[in-house]
Amino acid sequence: MSAEQELLSNWRSLPPDKQEEVLDFVEFLRWKTSTNKTPLGEGLRQIRSKIIASGEHLLSRDEIEKEIASRRGGLQETDA
Repeated sequence: MSAEQELLSNWRSLPPDKQEEVLDFVEFLRWKTSTNKTPLGEGLRQIRSKIIASGEHLLSRDEIEKEIASRRGGLQETDA
């Protein structure tokens, strides 16, 4: 089995939140080898690394959108 196949197989066995973490890490590695780094981007990545190292949960895209909507008064919770 090639490294690519092994990686994909292992990734598929992870729960969705862990798959997202792997994708985030791969994106970080791509950025790390990129030459187009900005000071703002570097600062944000350092903050993100500290959050991950602390064990704090990173929000998913959906969770971020809900948080923004909630803060803007656009999220309405209904009693079911």
